[in-house]
Amino acid sequence: MKMNAALAIAALTAGLVSGAAARAETLADALTYAYDHSGLLDQNRALLRAADEGVAQANAALMPIINWSLSATKSYVDRLGGDQALTGVLGVSAQLTLYDNGANNFAIEAQKESVLSTRQGLLNVEQQVLLAAVQAYVNVTQSRESVALQQNNVRVLTQELRATQDQFDVGEVTRTDVAQAQAGLAASRSQLAAAQGQLQMAIEAFTAAVGRAPGNLQPAPMAPVTSSVDQAKAFAAQNHPQILAAQHSIRAAELSISRAQAAMKPSLGLSASVQRNDLGQNTDSLSLTLSGPIYQGGLLDSKVRQLMANRDAARAGLHVTTNGIVQQVGNAYANLSVASASLQASQQRVDAAQTAFDGVREEARLGSRTTLDVLNAEQTKLDAQASVITSRANQVAASYSVLASMGLLTAEHLHLPVQSYDPDAYYNLVKGSPVRISPQGQALDRVLKAIGQQ
Repeated sequence: MKMNAALAIAALTAGLVSGAAARAETLADALTYAYDHSGLLDQNRALLRAADEGVAQANAALMPIINWSLSATKSYVDRLGGDQALTGVLGVSAQLTLYDNGANNFAIEAQKESVLSTRQGLLNVEQQVLLAAVQAYVNVTQSRESVALQQNNVRVLTQELRATQDQFDVGEVTRTDVAQAQAGLAASRSQLAAAQGQLQMAIEAFTAAVGRAPGNLQPAPMAPVTSSVDQAKAFAAQNHPQILAAQHSIRAAELSISRAQAAMKPSLGLSASVQRNDLGQNTDSLSLTLSGPIYQGGLLDSKVRQLMANRDAARAGLHVTTNGIVQQVGNAYANLSVASASLQASQQRVDAAQTAFDGVREEARLGSRTTLDVLNAEQTKLDAQASVITSRANQVAASYSVLASMGLLTAEHLHLPVQSYDPDAYYNLVKGSPVRISPQGQALDRVLKAIGQQ
Protein backbone atom coordinates (compact mmCIF):
# COMPACT_ATOMS: atom_id res chain seq x y z
CA MET A 1 0.00 0.00 0.00
CA LYS A 2 2.94 2.31 0.48
CA MET A 3 3.27 4.87 -2.33
CA ASN A 4 6.53 6.79 -2.32
CA ALA A 5 7.45 9.88 -4.34
CA ALA A 6 9.28 7.92 -7.05
CA LEU A 7 6.21 5.78 -7.75
CA ALA A 8 4.03 8.89 -7.86
CA ILE A 9 6.27 10.51 -10.46
CA ALA A 10 6.26 7.30 -12.52
CA ALA A 11 2.46 7.17 -12.39
CA LEU A 12 2.24 10.79 -13.54
CA THR A 13 4.57 10.11 -16.45
CA ALA A 14 2.64 7.03 -17.49
CA GLY A 15 -0.62 8.94 -17.43
CA LEU A 16 0.80 11.70 -19.61
CA VAL A 17 2.19 9.34 -22.23
CA SER A 18 -0.91 7.19 -22.46
CA GLY A 19 -3.18 10.20 -22.86
CA ALA A 20 -1.32 11.88 -25.73
CA ALA A 21 0.13 11.24 -29.14
CA ALA A 22 3.38 9.36 -29.54
CA ARG A 23 5.36 12.26 -31.01
CA ALA A 24 6.79 14.70 -28.49
CA GLU A 25 5.60 18.27 -28.98
CA THR A 26 7.30 21.33 -27.52
CA LEU A 27 5.98 24.76 -26.71
CA ALA A 28 7.95 26.14 -29.66
CA ASP A 29 6.12 23.69 -31.94
CA ALA A 30 2.75 24.90 -30.69
CA LEU A 31 3.68 28.57 -31.00
CA THR A 32 4.99 28.04 -34.51
CA TYR A 33 1.77 26.34 -35.59
CA ALA A 34 -0.35 29.03 -33.95
CA TYR A 35 1.60 31.75 -35.76
CA ASP A 36 1.34 30.02 -39.14
CA HIS A 37 -2.37 29.20 -38.90
CA SER A 38 -3.86 32.14 -37.00
CA GLY A 39 -6.99 33.57 -38.57
CA LEU A 40 -6.65 36.61 -36.32
CA LEU A 41 -3.21 37.36 -37.75
CA ASP A 42 -4.51 36.88 -41.30
CA GLN A 43 -7.35 39.28 -40.56
CA ASN A 44 -5.05 42.00 -39.25
CA ARG A 45 -2.55 41.51 -42.08
CA ALA A 46 -5.42 42.21 -44.47
CA LEU A 47 -6.28 45.35 -42.48
CA LEU A 48 -2.65 46.42 -42.80
CA ARG A 49 -2.78 45.95 -46.57
CA ALA A 50 -5.92 48.10 -46.61
CA ALA A 51 -4.01 50.79 -44.71
CA ASP A 52 -1.19 50.53 -47.28
CA GLU A 53 -3.72 51.32 -49.99
CA GLY A 54 -4.48 54.58 -48.20
CA VAL A 55 -0.96 55.75 -49.07
CA ALA A 56 -1.48 54.72 -52.69
CA GLN A 57 -4.74 56.66 -52.87
CA ALA A 58 -3.16 59.75 -51.32
CA ASN A 59 -0.32 59.57 -53.85
CA ALA A 60 -2.82 59.27 -56.68
CA ALA A 61 -4.15 62.75 -55.85
CA LEU A 62 -0.85 64.24 -57.06
CA MET A 63 -1.03 62.50 -60.43
CA PRO A 64 -2.98 63.52 -63.56
CA ILE A 65 -6.61 62.49 -63.69
CA ILE A 66 -7.54 61.49 -67.23
CA ASN A 67 -11.04 60.50 -68.32
CA TRP A 68 -12.69 59.72 -71.63
CA SER A 69 -16.28 60.16 -72.74
CA LEU A 70 -18.38 59.12 -75.70
CA SER A 71 -21.77 60.66 -76.34
CA ALA A 72 -24.43 60.48 -79.05
CA THR A 73 -26.91 63.31 -79.55
CA LYS A 74 -30.03 63.19 -81.69
CA SER A 75 -31.26 66.68 -82.60
CA TYR A 76 -34.39 67.92 -84.37
CA VAL A 77 -34.65 71.06 -86.56
CA ASP A 78 -38.05 72.83 -86.42
CA ARG A 79 -38.54 73.55 -90.05
CA LEU A 80 -40.46 72.15 -93.02
CA GLY A 81 -39.67 68.51 -93.40
CA GLY A 82 -38.64 68.08 -89.73
CA ASP A 83 -34.92 67.47 -90.30
CA GLN A 84 -33.07 65.48 -87.67
CA ALA A 85 -29.41 64.68 -87.13
CA LEU A 86 -27.41 62.20 -85.03
CA THR A 87 -24.03 63.45 -83.81
CA GLY A 88 -21.36 61.43 -81.97
CA VAL A 89 -18.71 63.09 -79.82
CA LEU A 90 -15.53 61.51 -78.45
CA GLY A 91 -13.72 63.46 -75.74
CA VAL A 92 -10.69 63.15 -73.50
CA SER A 93 -10.14 65.37 -70.46
CA ALA A 94 -7.25 65.73 -68.03
CA GLN A 95 -6.79 67.49 -64.70
CA LEU A 96 -3.66 68.07 -62.65
CA THR A 97 -3.16 69.83 -59.34
CA LEU A 98 -0.13 72.09 -59.66
CA TYR A 99 -0.12 73.64 -56.20
CA ASP A 100 -2.29 73.10 -53.13
CA ASN A 101 -0.18 74.49 -50.28
CA GLY A 102 1.02 70.97 -49.45
CA ALA A 103 -2.43 69.59 -48.64
CA ASN A 104 -1.91 66.38 -50.61
CA ASN A 105 1.59 65.91 -49.23
CA PHE A 106 0.21 66.23 -45.72
CA ALA A 107 -2.39 63.62 -46.63
CA ILE A 108 0.31 61.23 -47.86
CA GLU A 109 2.38 61.63 -44.70
CA ALA A 110 -0.71 61.17 -42.51
CA GLN A 111 -1.52 57.93 -44.31
CA LYS A 112 2.05 56.74 -43.81
CA GLU A 113 1.70 57.33 -40.09
CA SER A 114 -1.55 55.37 -40.12
CA VAL A 115 0.29 52.49 -41.81
CA LEU A 116 3.00 52.55 -39.14
CA SER A 117 0.35 52.59 -36.41
CA THR A 118 -1.45 49.64 -38.02
CA ARG A 119 1.84 47.72 -38.21
CA GLN A 120 2.30 48.12 -34.48
CA GLY A 121 -1.27 46.97 -34.01
CA LEU A 122 -0.46 43.84 -36.00
CA LEU A 123 2.57 43.23 -33.79
CA ASN A 124 0.39 43.52 -30.71
CA VAL A 125 -2.08 41.01 -32.19
CA GLU A 126 0.86 38.66 -32.73
CA GLN A 127 1.61 38.92 -29.03
CA GLN A 128 -2.00 38.13 -28.18
CA VAL A 129 -1.98 35.07 -30.43
CA LEU A 130 1.25 33.71 -28.95
CA LEU A 131 0.25 34.44 -25.35
CA ALA A 132 -3.07 32.66 -25.86
CA ALA A 133 -1.17 29.67 -27.26
CA VAL A 134 1.21 29.67 -24.28
CA GLN A 135 -1.67 29.77 -21.82
CA ALA A 136 -3.50 26.99 -23.68
CA TYR A 137 -0.35 24.85 -23.77
CA VAL A 138 0.29 25.32 -20.05
CA ASN A 139 -3.34 24.60 -19.20
CA VAL A 140 -3.30 21.30 -21.09
CA THR A 141 -0.08 20.12 -19.45
CA GLN A 142 -1.39 21.19 -16.05
CA SER A 143 -4.72 19.46 -16.60
CA ARG A 144 -3.07 16.25 -17.78
CA GLU A 145 -0.84 16.18 -14.72
CA SER A 146 -3.87 16.81 -12.51
CA VAL A 147 -5.79 13.96 -14.13
CA ALA A 148 -2.83 11.62 -13.68
CA LEU A 149 -2.53 12.67 -10.04
CA GLN A 150 -6.22 12.05 -9.41
CA GLN A 151 -6.07 8.70 -11.19
CA ASN A 152 -3.19 7.67 -8.98
CA ASN A 153 -5.11 8.80 -5.90
CA VAL A 154 -8.11 6.68 -6.94
CA ARG A 155 -5.81 3.67 -7.25
CA VAL A 156 -4.28 4.30 -3.83
CA LEU A 157 -7.65 4.75 -2.13
CA THR A 158 -8.99 1.65 -3.87
CA GLN A 159 -6.14 -0.31 -2.32
CA GLU A 160 -6.84 1.41 0.98
CA LEU A 161 -10.48 0.33 0.85
CA ARG A 162 -9.51 -3.28 0.07
CA ALA A 163 -7.08 -3.36 2.96
CA THR A 164 -9.68 -1.85 5.31
CA GLN A 165 -12.25 -4.39 4.14
CA ASP A 166 -9.76 -7.21 4.81
CA GLN A 167 -9.14 -5.84 8.30
CA PHE A 168 -12.88 -5.64 8.92
CA ASP A 169 -13.31 -9.23 7.81
CA VAL A 170 -10.88 -10.41 10.47
CA GLY A 171 -12.31 -8.07 13.09
CA GLU A 172 -9.46 -5.58 13.32
CA VAL A 173 -11.56 -2.51 12.39
CA THR A 174 -15.19 -1.51 12.52
CA ARG A 175 -17.81 -0.93 9.87
CA THR A 176 -17.21 2.81 10.39
CA ASP A 177 -13.67 2.46 9.11
CA VAL A 178 -14.93 0.73 5.98
CA ALA A 179 -17.53 3.46 5.39
CA GLN A 180 -14.89 6.17 5.80
CA ALA A 181 -12.65 4.45 3.23
CA GLN A 182 -15.61 4.16 0.84
CA ALA A 183 -16.42 7.85 1.28
CA GLY A 184 -12.79 8.81 0.63
CA LEU A 185 -12.74 6.75 -2.57
CA ALA A 186 -16.02 8.26 -3.77
CA ALA A 187 -14.68 11.78 -3.15
CA SER A 188 -11.52 10.94 -5.06
CA ARG A 189 -13.53 9.65 -8.01
CA SER A 190 -15.52 12.89 -7.99
CA GLN A 191 -12.30 14.92 -8.07
CA LEU A 192 -11.05 12.76 -10.95
CA ALA A 193 -14.21 13.44 -12.96
CA ALA A 194 -13.80 17.17 -12.35
CA ALA A 195 -10.15 17.02 -13.44
CA GLN A 196 -11.10 15.13 -16.60
CA GLY A 197 -13.71 17.77 -17.39
CA GLN A 198 -11.12 20.52 -16.94
CA LEU A 199 -8.76 18.64 -19.23
CA GLN A 200 -11.36 18.39 -21.97
CA MET A 201 -12.03 22.13 -21.76
CA ALA A 202 -8.28 22.81 -21.83
CA ILE A 203 -7.98 20.68 -24.98
CA GLU A 204 -10.78 22.65 -26.65
CA ALA A 205 -9.08 25.93 -25.71
CA PHE A 206 -5.77 24.62 -27.09
CA THR A 207 -7.41 23.64 -30.36
CA ALA A 208 -8.93 27.11 -30.70
CA ALA A 209 -5.70 28.94 -29.80
CA VAL A 210 -3.21 26.80 -31.74
CA GLY A 211 -5.32 25.46 -34.59
CA ARG A 212 -5.11 21.73 -33.87
CA ALA A 213 -5.50 19.29 -31.01
CA PRO A 214 -2.57 18.87 -28.60
CA GLY A 215 -0.15 15.97 -28.95
CA ASN A 216 2.28 14.63 -26.36
CA LEU A 217 3.16 17.99 -24.82
CA GLN A 218 6.53 18.32 -23.17
CA PRO A 219 6.96 20.52 -20.08
CA ALA A 220 7.04 24.17 -21.12
CA PRO A 221 10.25 26.05 -20.33
CA MET A 222 10.35 29.38 -18.58
CA ALA A 223 10.51 32.44 -20.80
CA PRO A 224 13.89 34.22 -20.94
CA VAL A 225 13.15 36.98 -18.43
CA THR A 226 16.32 38.76 -17.31
CA SER A 227 15.54 42.46 -16.84
CA SER A 228 14.62 43.96 -13.50
CA VAL A 229 11.14 45.35 -13.14
CA ASP A 230 12.36 48.96 -13.46
CA GLN A 231 14.35 48.15 -16.59
CA ALA A 232 11.38 46.29 -18.02
CA LYS A 233 9.08 49.26 -17.39
CA ALA A 234 11.51 51.64 -19.07
CA PHE A 235 11.88 49.31 -22.05
CA ALA A 236 8.12 48.83 -22.43
CA ALA A 237 7.47 52.57 -22.26
CA GLN A 238 9.76 53.04 -25.27
CA ASN A 239 9.07 49.91 -27.31
CA HIS A 240 5.67 48.37 -26.61
CA PRO A 241 3.59 48.13 -29.82
CA GLN A 242 0.55 49.77 -28.24
CA ILE A 243 2.60 52.80 -27.21
CA LEU A 244 4.29 53.08 -30.59
CA ALA A 245 0.92 52.77 -32.32
CA ALA A 246 -0.45 55.62 -30.18
CA GLN A 247 2.55 57.80 -31.04
CA HIS A 248 2.00 57.27 -34.77
CA SER A 249 -1.69 58.05 -34.33
CA ILE A 250 -0.79 61.40 -32.76
CA ARG A 251 1.51 62.24 -35.66
CA ALA A 252 -1.21 61.30 -38.15
CA ALA A 253 -3.67 63.56 -36.33
CA GLU A 254 -1.21 66.47 -36.43
CA LEU A 255 -0.68 66.02 -40.17
CA SER A 256 -4.43 65.91 -40.73
CA ILE A 257 -4.69 69.32 -39.04
CA SER A 258 -2.03 70.73 -41.38
CA ARG A 259 -3.88 69.28 -44.34
CA ALA A 260 -7.16 70.87 -43.27
CA GLN A 261 -5.48 74.24 -42.77
CA ALA A 262 -3.87 74.01 -46.21
CA ALA A 263 -7.28 73.32 -47.75
CA MET A 264 -8.38 76.81 -46.60
CA LYS A 265 -5.81 78.42 -48.91
CA PRO A 266 -5.87 78.89 -52.72
CA SER A 267 -4.90 76.03 -55.03
CA LEU A 268 -3.73 76.03 -58.63
CA GLY A 269 -4.89 73.46 -61.16
CA LEU A 270 -4.43 72.69 -64.82
CA SER A 271 -7.12 71.16 -67.00
CA ALA A 272 -7.31 70.23 -70.66
CA SER A 273 -9.84 68.60 -72.93
CA VAL A 274 -10.02 67.35 -76.51
CA GLN A 275 -13.29 66.59 -78.31
CA ARG A 276 -13.93 65.15 -81.77
CA ASN A 277 -17.31 64.60 -83.45
CA ASP A 278 -18.31 62.69 -86.57
CA LEU A 279 -18.86 65.94 -88.48
CA GLY A 280 -15.15 66.69 -88.35
CA GLN A 281 -15.52 69.43 -85.77
CA ASN A 282 -12.80 69.72 -83.12
CA THR A 283 -12.99 71.40 -79.72
CA ASP A 284 -9.78 71.73 -77.72
CA SER A 285 -9.24 73.63 -74.49
CA LEU A 286 -6.49 74.30 -71.98
CA SER A 287 -7.11 76.19 -68.75
CA LEU A 288 -5.18 77.22 -65.69
CA THR A 289 -7.36 77.79 -62.63
CA LEU A 290 -6.52 79.44 -59.34
CA SER A 291 -9.29 78.92 -56.80
CA GLY A 292 -9.93 79.04 -53.11
CA PRO A 293 -12.77 79.09 -50.59
CA ILE A 294 -14.46 82.32 -49.56
CA TYR A 295 -17.31 81.21 -47.33
CA GLN A 296 -18.67 77.75 -46.56
CA GLY A 297 -20.70 78.46 -43.48
CA GLY A 298 -17.80 77.82 -41.12
CA LEU A 299 -17.39 74.24 -42.33
CA LEU A 300 -13.63 74.38 -42.88
CA ASP A 301 -12.94 76.02 -39.51
CA SER A 302 -15.10 73.41 -37.81
CA LYS A 303 -13.13 70.61 -39.46
CA VAL A 304 -9.86 72.09 -38.19
CA ARG A 305 -11.22 72.33 -34.66
CA GLN A 306 -12.53 68.78 -34.88
CA LEU A 307 -9.15 67.47 -35.97
CA MET A 308 -7.46 69.37 -33.15
CA ALA A 309 -9.81 67.71 -30.68
CA ASN A 310 -8.96 64.32 -32.19
CA ARG A 311 -5.24 65.10 -31.80
CA ASP A 312 -5.75 66.08 -28.16
CA ALA A 313 -7.67 62.86 -27.57
CA ALA A 314 -4.84 60.88 -29.16
CA ARG A 315 -2.30 62.60 -26.90
CA ALA A 316 -4.36 61.77 -23.83
CA GLY A 317 -4.75 58.24 -25.14
CA LEU A 318 -0.98 57.88 -25.31
CA HIS A 319 -0.72 58.92 -21.67
CA VAL A 320 -3.38 56.41 -20.64
CA THR A 321 -1.81 53.65 -22.75
CA THR A 322 1.66 54.26 -21.33
CA ASN A 323 0.39 54.15 -17.75
CA GLY A 324 -1.51 50.98 -18.49
CA ILE A 325 1.50 49.26 -20.07
CA VAL A 326 3.78 50.22 -17.18
CA GLN A 327 1.19 48.87 -14.77
CA GLN A 328 0.95 45.62 -16.76
CA VAL A 329 4.72 45.17 -16.49
CA GLY A 330 4.57 45.64 -12.73
CA ASN A 331 1.64 43.25 -12.42
CA ALA A 332 3.36 40.64 -14.60
CA TYR A 333 6.50 40.74 -12.49
CA ALA A 334 4.44 40.54 -9.31
CA ASN A 335 2.58 37.49 -10.63
CA LEU A 336 5.87 35.86 -11.58
CA SER A 337 7.31 36.52 -8.13
CA VAL A 338 4.20 35.13 -6.43
CA ALA A 339 4.18 32.03 -8.65
CA SER A 340 7.87 31.35 -7.99
CA ALA A 341 7.46 31.72 -4.23
CA SER A 342 4.33 29.59 -4.31
CA LEU A 343 6.13 26.83 -6.21
CA GLN A 344 8.96 26.77 -3.72
CA ALA A 345 6.55 26.66 -0.77
CA SER A 346 4.42 23.98 -2.45
CA GLN A 347 7.43 21.75 -3.00
CA GLN A 348 8.29 22.04 0.69
CA ARG A 349 4.66 21.33 1.50
CA VAL A 350 4.77 18.12 -0.55
CA ASP A 351 7.83 16.89 1.35
CA ALA A 352 6.19 17.64 4.70
CA ALA A 353 2.85 16.11 3.67
CA GLN A 354 4.57 12.94 2.47
CA THR A 355 6.42 12.58 5.77
CA ALA A 356 3.23 13.18 7.72
CA PHE A 357 1.30 10.68 5.62
CA ASP A 358 3.93 7.99 6.09
CA GLY A 359 3.86 8.57 9.83
CA VAL A 360 0.08 8.54 10.14
CA ARG A 361 -0.20 5.37 8.11
CA GLU A 362 2.40 3.61 10.24
CA GLU A 363 0.63 4.75 13.39
CA ALA A 364 -2.65 3.44 11.96
CA ARG A 365 -1.00 0.09 11.35
CA LEU A 366 -0.03 0.02 15.04
CA GLY A 367 -3.57 0.94 16.05
CA SER A 368 -2.99 4.49 17.33
CA ARG A 369 -4.58 6.18 14.30
CA THR A 370 -7.93 5.67 12.59
CA THR A 371 -8.76 5.17 8.94
CA LEU A 372 -10.10 8.72 8.87
CA ASP A 373 -6.72 10.03 9.98
CA VAL A 374 -5.06 8.16 7.12
CA LEU A 375 -7.59 9.52 4.61
CA ASN A 376 -7.09 13.08 5.84
CA ALA A 377 -3.32 12.71 5.55
CA GLU A 378 -3.73 11.30 2.04
CA GLN A 379 -5.91 14.26 1.04
CA THR A 380 -3.39 16.72 2.49
CA LYS A 381 -0.62 15.12 0.44
CA LEU A 382 -2.82 15.20 -2.68
CA ASP A 383 -3.58 18.90 -2.16
CA ALA A 384 0.14 19.63 -1.80
CA GLN A 385 0.97 17.76 -5.00
CA ALA A 386 -1.82 19.58 -6.85
CA SER A 387 -0.50 22.93 -5.61
CA VAL A 388 2.91 22.11 -7.10
CA ILE A 389 1.30 21.42 -10.48
CA THR A 390 -0.67 24.66 -10.36
CA SER A 391 2.23 26.78 -9.14
CA ARG A 392 4.57 25.43 -11.81
CA ALA A 393 2.02 26.18 -14.53
CA ASN A 394 1.41 29.67 -13.13
CA GLN A 395 5.15 30.37 -13.04
CA VAL A 396 5.63 29.44 -16.71
CA ALA A 397 2.57 31.42 -17.85
CA ALA A 398 3.64 34.43 -15.77
CA SER A 399 7.10 34.47 -17.35
CA TYR A 400 5.59 34.75 -20.84
CA SER A 401 3.17 37.40 -19.59
CA VAL A 402 6.23 39.43 -18.57
CA LEU A 403 7.52 39.25 -22.15
CA ALA A 404 4.12 40.28 -23.51
CA SER A 405 3.90 43.23 -21.13
CA MET A 406 7.28 44.42 -22.44
CA GLY A 407 6.29 43.95 -26.08
CA LEU A 408 8.73 41.08 -26.60
CA LEU A 409 6.41 38.11 -27.03
CA THR A 410 6.97 37.91 -30.77
CA ALA A 411 8.06 35.19 -33.17
CA GLU A 412 11.26 37.11 -33.84
CA HIS A 413 12.23 37.49 -30.17
CA LEU A 414 11.40 33.86 -29.41
CA HIS A 415 13.37 32.71 -32.49
CA LEU A 416 10.44 30.66 -33.77
CA PRO A 417 11.12 28.82 -37.05
CA VAL A 418 8.47 30.71 -39.02
CA GLN A 419 8.35 32.69 -42.23
CA SER A 420 7.83 36.11 -40.68
CA TYR A 421 5.32 38.42 -42.33
CA ASP A 422 7.11 41.28 -44.09
CA PRO A 423 4.95 44.43 -43.89
CA ASP A 424 7.23 46.29 -46.29
CA ALA A 425 6.69 43.86 -49.17
CA TYR A 426 3.11 44.82 -50.00
CA TYR A 427 3.62 48.46 -49.03
CA ASN A 428 6.52 48.88 -51.46
CA LEU A 429 4.38 47.46 -54.26
CA VAL A 430 1.43 49.81 -53.72
CA LYS A 431 2.88 53.05 -52.32
CA GLY A 432 3.46 54.51 -55.80
CA SER A 433 -0.16 53.85 -56.76
CA PRO A 434 0.59 51.62 -59.80
CA VAL A 435 -2.09 50.92 -62.40
CA ARG A 436 -3.08 47.35 -63.19
CA ILE A 437 -1.43 47.21 -66.61
CA SER A 438 1.97 48.24 -65.26
CA PRO A 439 4.58 45.60 -64.27
CA GLN A 440 4.13 46.56 -60.63
CA GLY A 441 0.36 46.31 -60.93
CA GLN A 442 0.66 42.85 -62.47
CA ALA A 443 2.96 41.81 -59.61
CA LEU A 444 0.29 43.02 -57.19
CA ASP A 445 -2.32 40.87 -58.94
CA ARG A 446 -0.10 37.82 -58.49
CA VAL A 447 0.40 38.62 -54.81
CA LEU A 448 -3.33 39.01 -54.20
CA LYS A 449 -4.12 35.77 -56.01
CA ALA A 450 -1.53 33.95 -53.90
CA ILE A 451 -3.06 35.41 -50.73
CA GLY A 452 -6.53 34.36 -51.83
CA GLN A 453 -5.39 30.76 -52.35
CA GLN A 454 -3.99 30.39 -48.83
